[in-house]
Amino acid sequence: MRHALFPLLAAIVLTGCSTSTNRDQASLEVPIFTSSYVRAEDAGYALPEIPESKIPERFRRQIVDYSSSERPGTIIVSTQERLLYFVLGQGKAIRYGISVGKQGFAWKGRAYIAWKQQWPRWRPPHEMVLRKPEVARFSDKGMEPGVQNPLGARAMYLFDDKARDTLFRIHGTPDWQSIGTAASSGCIRMINQDIVDLYGRVRPGHGTHVIVE
Repeated sequence: MRHALFPLLAAIVLTGCSTSTNRDQASLEVPIFTSSYVRAEDAGYALPEIPESKIPERFRRQIVDYSSSERPGTIIVSTQERLLYFVLGQGKAIRYGISVGKQGFAWKGRAYIAWKQQWPRWRPPHEMVLRKPEVARFSDKGMEPGVQNPLGARAMYLFDDKARDTLFRIHGTPDWQSIGTAASSGCIRMINQDIVDLYGRVRPGHGTHVIVE
């Protein structure tokens, strides 16, 4: 059975990040919450169902108690916990499981989401092409969007306080089994259904701050 993808509901695995030029100004406020990982149709692409029983409970999308002095709408990434928190305020947050960068590629600091993109095209960074010449064919035009694309269904692009691209992204992944591990080349991976959910809550520009710790 196919399911419609609600705004907040809501694979070759290559690691790495890309750039994009499309901007999306979706609203921060998303009134419905669901933890479902069912198959879903989204912009002409079919997100496969994720067997929820195979996702450790702590890495499933859920609302949790979370005390923070950061303003609602802030994203806090705990690389040690392999968790991402979207601060709701009043002692609550939405918690998502993530995969983080391998040792030597991990990034930490403060940033903001400069823009975000649905079904992004993937281009390997220069450093990755040097390490993995087989991905050089994607350097020019990039890999077409789709369920096998390393950036998954959504990508959000992190810039620092001087408006410089950090080259790190929060993005989906077809490799949902990697969630909870250190498996990506520096970027923050999420289950596709989870990145769709988070994407709907994020306001680009200085509206959404990100803290990676």
